[in-house]
Order: sequence, then C-alpha cells, then structure tokens
Amino acid sequence: MGVEFLAERGMLSEDEAAVVANSHYPALAAMDAAALRDLAKLLRDRRARARDILHNQRRAKRGKAKGDARAVPNEPGQGPGLPDKKQVFARALKRVNARLATISAEAKRAEAVARMRAALDRVQAQRADAPAAGATASPGMVAKPRRAARPGIVQGGRVGSTSQANKRRQAKRDARA
Repeated sequence: MGVEFLAERGMLSEDEAAVVANSHYPALAAMDAAALRDLAKLLRDRRARARDILHNQRRAKRGKAKGDARAVPNEPGQGPGLPDKKQVFARALKRVNARLATISAEAKRAEAVARMRAALDRVQAQRADAPAAGATASPGMVAKPRRAARPGIVQGGRVGSTSQANKRRQAKRDARA
C-alpha cells in the first residue's frame, strides 16, 4: 500500500526527507548509476539504523536490553512510530533498486545489440569473399510408403479399446458381487 509524499515527509526529519525526496521519480530519473548507488547505500544505512533502534526498543519492552538510551520505547512526544519510518526508507530503497535494475538492463541490452551487430557485420563481410554456390544437387530419391504396419504398433482405432474392455469386465465382476 502506497504512502503519499506528504505523509512520508511528516514521518521524517528534514535531512531524512531530503534523502527520501531524491528517491522519487523526477529526481530519480535524472540521476546516473553512481549517484543511485550512493543513494541506495545511504538509504540502506538509514533503514538499518531504524531497524536496530526498533529492535532495541522491542528488547527493552521485554526487559532484555542493556542500559542504552535509544532502547526506551516510544514516548508520547517522540513523534511518528519508528516502524513507519523504517518502511519509508524501505520503500525508497525499493524505488532506487528498481531504477538501478532498469539502468543495468538497458546497458546490458545495448551491449548485446552492439555485439549482435558486430557479429552480423563479420558474417556479411565473410559472405562477400565466398564464391558463387554454382550447381546444386537434385532433390534425390522419393521414399516409398510402408505397406504393412510395423509389428508392435497399435493402430489408431484400437487405442484405448483394451482399457475399455478391462473396465467392462470389472463392471461385470462388481455387479455379480
């Protein structure tokens, strides 16, 4: 389920919102692969930090956390929940990874087309040097049709008749019993 851009901004601080804003499409389409990789690394780090804090909060609720100040569960004035913030970073990372995959696929496709064109050029260059084919062979002998059926081959009209006969015999035996 999608979250609107303004709702995302409400969950994040200003610097986090600036990072996530780069993962939305007008800015995302303008970035090159290197900038996208850097953005993905930054988003991965932010998501991991939120995940770790959330993990520590859950441990604190169970009484297993050490004396870490971040391990205190959400207080009323603390703002939006950390799970939502983590999901915002996860969705942003998913958009960036999808864009990286698209760029990678486009590059692979362009490279494959270039290799195919080069191969076609090589083949066409070889054809120019080859002599004319000259006279070709005749079609050759014509195969004779078989007159008798091969042994062990069941003709089409008999396919399934054995199993049908077995069904009938079984039905007779069942009717007697």
